[in-house]
Amino acid sequence: MTDPKPIEEMSFEEAIRELETVVSALDRSEVALDESIALYERGAALKARCEAKLKEAEEKVAQITLDADGQATGTTDADGL
Repeated sequence: MTDPKPIEEMSFEEAIRELETVVSALDRSEVALDESIALYERGAALKARCEAKLKEAEEKVAQITLDADGQATGTTDADGL
């Protein structure tokens, strides 16, 4: 099995998918205690990554304003979300 992708390199979508997998594994209670602890720690880190990516998106959306003609002004590049 390959090493998991570093959380800090994950997109929001990647992190949320893996978080769902972690939660599902923990819900099934079919893993050993040590593995459960490791999964819980990874899940907490994934949750933090998702929250950070959402905050970034909210800040970018907040920067967008409309001028008198209804055109977006003050936009920033959305790459990296």
